[in-house]
Amino acid sequence: MAQNGYVDPEKQKLLLQEHEEKHFMSSEIVRDVIIGVSDGLTVPFALAAGLSGANATSSIILVAGIAEVAAGAISMGLGGYLAAKSEADHYMKELKREQEEINSVPDIEAAECGEILAEYGVEPHEYEPVINALRRNPQHWLDFMMKFELGLEKPDPMRALQSALTIAISYIVGGLVPLSPYMMFPLAREAMFASVVITILALLIFGFVKGYFTGNQPFKSAIQTAFIGAIASAAAYSIAKLFRV
Repeated sequence: MAQNGYVDPEKQKLLLQEHEEKHFMSSEIVRDVIIGVSDGLTVPFALAAGLSGANATSSIILVAGIAEVAAGAISMGLGGYLAAKSEADHYMKELKREQEEINSVPDIEAAECGEILAEYGVEPHEYEPVINALRRNPQHWLDFMMKFELGLEKPDPMRALQSALTIAISYIVGGLVPLSPYMMFPLAREAMFASVVITILALLIFGFVKGYFTGNQPFKSAIQTAFIGAIASAAAYSIAKLFRV
């Protein structure tokens, strides 16, 4: 591929095409799914357990649970939207500032480019041609500074809406799991036991999958996720029992 420092562009392009990397999904989507499903499984589960401890009927628990899922999905979806929108606004603010610096103090920005490349072990005589090439293309120069100086990637313009929908839908999917037994069992006590079994199982599976795709130990993640859900529901049930009138 390289002889005397020369890299054949066509051969390099061919090698990159042959080495196609496949990923499950973007890290942002994974994060949103984790946030939505995790809270969706835990919060309605704890609410249903608490109402069961207060001797509420299955129908009341189901209505309250569905109302909570709807409110939670809207609230968390809106939170995801605002968070992604804030990231986009921050990027645009920094982009404008960096653009002004490139126009007003190009030599200082070029020196900063040199410092960035030097951190990767590139010698001055090696990075000078790179800097000159960037200076000939202001847009590429701006992109370089945004990514390597500030560590900011250009956000997807649809990211905010995508995040809101992903979190909201994930929350609804997770929230319906602990509520499903209350649709089938008229007695709240029976529904609660079924909800505990189904939700703990769902938390174990979700925790395992989450650990697998986030690089953590899947079995450890499964136990931790299920433990958190169990503690939340036990606390809600105990408090309801303690203060029941």
